[in-house]
Amino acid sequence: MEYIVSARKYRPMTFDSVVGQESLTTTLKNAVLSGKLAHAFLFCGPRGVGKTTCARIFAKTINCEHPTADGEACNECESCKAFNEQRSLNIFELDAASNNSVENIKVLMEQTRVPPQLGRYKVFIIDEVHMLSTQAFNAFLKTLEEPPSYVIFILATTEKHKILPTIISRCQIYDFDRMDVPHIVNHLKMVAGKEGITYEEEALNLIAEKADGGMRDALSIFDQSAVFCHGNLTYDKVMENLNVLDNDQFFRIVDLSLENKVADIMVLLNTIINNGFDGGQLVNGLAHHLRNVMMAKDTATLPLLEVSERVREKYKAQAAKCPAKFLYQALRYCNECDIHYRESSNKRLLVELTLIEIAQETQADDVPGGGRRPYKSLKSLFNKLVALSQQQSAPQVAATEHPARRHAQVALAGEAATRPEQRVNQESAPAATAPAAAAATAHKRMGDYSVSFKSLKTAGQAKKAINEPEVTNKDEETQFSQSDLSREWLAMCNRMPQDMAGLAARLKHISPQITNYPNIELVVNNQGLLDQVNLIKNRIRKTMAMALHNGNIDFSTRLAKAEEVKPILSKRELFDKLRKENHALEQLRTALDLELA
Repeated sequence: MEYIVSARKYRPMTFDSVVGQESLTTTLKNAVLSGKLAHAFLFCGPRGVGKTTCARIFAKTINCEHPTADGEACNECESCKAFNEQRSLNIFELDAASNNSVENIKVLMEQTRVPPQLGRYKVFIIDEVHMLSTQAFNAFLKTLEEPPSYVIFILATTEKHKILPTIISRCQIYDFDRMDVPHIVNHLKMVAGKEGITYEEEALNLIAEKADGGMRDALSIFDQSAVFCHGNLTYDKVMENLNVLDNDQFFRIVDLSLENKVADIMVLLNTIINNGFDGGQLVNGLAHHLRNVMMAKDTATLPLLEVSERVREKYKAQAAKCPAKFLYQALRYCNECDIHYRESSNKRLLVELTLIEIAQETQADDVPGGGRRPYKSLKSLFNKLVALSQQQSAPQVAATEHPARRHAQVALAGEAATRPEQRVNQESAPAATAPAAAAATAHKRMGDYSVSFKSLKTAGQAKKAINEPEVTNKDEETQFSQSDLSREWLAMCNRMPQDMAGLAARLKHISPQITNYPNIELVVNNQGLLDQVNLIKNRIRKTMAMALHNGNIDFSTRLAKAEEVKPILSKRELFDKLRKENHALEQLRTALDLELA
């Protein structure tokens, strides 16, 4: 006996058997009963939700000689039998994906001139209509607007935005919904019962979630899993067949993050990757899990979870333990990782850093006094290892120090302890005295455990900033425009050395502005980046003076105000913005049928 896949074998033959589209099927049945039929319909929605199926049922019903009282076909008249046996001469289907030329449409128009021999209407179903060429659409317009009284067009598409507005305005539009998980699970139970397949409800839920709202996809996955499981669908077997991560892994990652157990998370990540899963797949799954946990925190959003009752209770239990702020930040970290994952050269490190950032959210701050640090950094999540390392290294350093160097270090430490700001000024001075220079040399070689890291960093920054080069072409006064400034700024960022690659990438997204010609100003969104720019401020000024041939340039920086902070747009968002602002660009894109790669 010939095997037929479930998507074809159990394809609905009546409006009542269509799953998950009750509002649309009710409207179509009422149109049949009232006889108020439009000459053109546009069925649009995701793949596998019943667009073509409803078009065929509708075409059969309007040609039925004895429709039932509720608007269904009788399946007994000659027209219904011809349709069921696929020999009806009144229903024509055209696949626009492979028949999208003007000649194909002209052949279709010729067929509209012949009235039906059996039944009342000739129905033309054009699937994937968005694939028609612009010329084919134009050839179709006139007939679509004023077809013969016995002709009805049903257009089906998954991408309504690609259809010309002149086509859409001539049709009645029916938007099909994505299938939700309960509807898919109920239909799979019906199919499993008829096929004699045993199942666990968790397995069917997993198939429904994997189908992503498409009934056809769900039935295809169901057939594949039934063969893999030998007719007994279990959760573990279906998960192995579909190669998806177990929800328990995500529950465990969140629990470990709440306990700040980074080492255990790294071991779990390594196990997941060794099992053949991609880091990006893990981050996307974790983001979906965190979203579900956030929805489970409120009874009003709890119905948004398309999971079984057992899993819903697990989400509720974990949501009770998770602070809302932790969930918001964790979702933001996952989203940032997803954005940068493709372009990252070390994808595993990016995933590891994301998981570390999530795990540190509920840990107490490391800054003395409880204040937040002015820049983003990772907390000391391995405090025990750090403390042990310091205890082991301190005696070794003390034992190997030369007496003269130790004396110089102690003297410098005492000076920093009494007047740290004086020490910074002395190190920053262009002409330091001999004793101070000797002390600074000794400090640089041996390190100072008595002086805070912040003081050392401030001193180094001040010294580096003062020793920056000065402008050498002060006699040049060439005029320059904002476009010249933007061009040379980008060129400077591209020429920055490799050790400044991170800074250069961030500076490319910021454009300096001419304030009081020839003075230019750079507005920075955060303090950390502003500190980095100020370190090389004089170098930037000299570079721009040389590039723009104007030695009178004054380069200033400041922190952006709250109302000046603008989001950094991705390539897709920037493209969409240009399309909205420039109608000519959108017309060119439509004419050439272009899409952003």
